[in-house]
Amino acid sequence: MSFYENNILPHIINCACSSSAIMKLREKVVPLAYGHVLEVGMGSGVNLALYNPNKVNMIWGLEPSLGMRKKAMSNAAKSPIQVEWLSLPGEKIPLGDNSVDSVVLTYTLCTIDDWRAAMKQIHRVLKSDGKVLFCEHGQAPDNSTQKWQNRLNSLWSKAFGGCNLNRPMIENIQSCGFTIDWFESDYIKGMPKFASYISFGVAAKNR
Repeated sequence: MSFYENNILPHIINCACSSSAIMKLREKVVPLAYGHVLEVGMGSGVNLALYNPNKVNMIWGLEPSLGMRKKAMSNAAKSPIQVEWLSLPGEKIPLGDNSVDSVVLTYTLCTIDDWRAAMKQIHRVLKSDGKVLFCEHGQAPDNSTQKWQNRLNSLWSKAFGGCNLNRPMIENIQSCGFTIDWFESDYIKGMPKFASYISFGVAAKNR
């Protein structure tokens, strides 16, 4: 990775993804995690303070960025929960089949290049009764905002580590062998509409 990706981008992403509005949405799903947890795209570890230590046995933190893992060290040190780092990308999860009780995805599916491959890996490692807890930004429902998302996506992606503005998150999750138990979607107030349409909820493996 470049100097920008390892030393500058992690600070930008950490600031953007830990604002009060974003953290309130993380609080909707992260405390629902239980058992052996896989967090895909752990980033700087801002979710660690939100896990319930009485429900979580341990966390596999998958994060391919060395810069983000370095930034996460202080948050990991404060956590009462054991964290085991996985340095591979989401498309290559180095865990056994049916080994994970719950998967946490927060502002992650927008960035993974081959998100279909990543979701297939998540499907593989998740137990049959496991849950995917997600909070993701993506394609807006109104055409005018979608047009701006499509226009800006290429520049945005280059500036923010491969993040995409225009992925239809609910449809993408459903298309990879999951059923949505429940979800809510809305814009975050005070942020540009093209980057603030958030969907959060819980999904389960199709049976």
